[in-house]
Amino acid sequence: MSYRLIIPVLWLAWFAVRMVFARRVKADAAREGVASRLTHVLPLLVAAYLLAAPNVPVPLLDARFLPPDMRFVRLGTSLTFAGLAFAVWARVWLAGNWSGAVTLKHGHTLVVTGPYQWVRRPIDAGLLLALIGTAVAVGEGRAILAVVLAAAALWRKLRVEEAVMRREFGDAYRNYANRTRALIPFVL
Repeated sequence: MSYRLIIPVLWLAWFAVRMVFARRVKADAAREGVASRLTHVLPLLVAAYLLAAPNVPVPLLDARFLPPDMRFVRLGTSLTFAGLAFAVWARVWLAGNWSGAVTLKHGHTLVVTGPYQWVRRPIDAGLLLALIGTAVAVGEGRAILAVVLAAAALWRKLRVEEAVMRREFGDAYRNYANRTRALIPFVL
């Protein structure tokens, strides 16, 4: 299989895993409003389009920032795989507490083990690494814009969810946040 086909297959596998596990969650106790959710979902959809479209009708966005070299495609594929594998591990570890939206579940527990001992948002960290990998493989300006849009959307969602977690878990969450970085271990 061509490396250029592997990345779409990896992303499709991520969405399939996400859909399968979406059925195995606890009931919602509180859920983010539609308007709030759209502020991070819409930029993610635009980012997905920019990465998936074969070409974007804006010359600057189709300009290459990396040469069309298979080494970059292989590197990008490896980063995409690593990021999605980390996100899947975090999703499985989170179990019934997971939701694609900012949600508080009935019987929600604070998970601080597994990948959550390294970062508070390991699913988002994995997705960001996978997006960077995909951008490296694509090598065009549109991919940089996609990563910037996705990072901004994930950061916005992080801020909303952090507020919910601090309200729900109080000092336990504040202590966890003080010792564990949000997205990049030891950095951010």
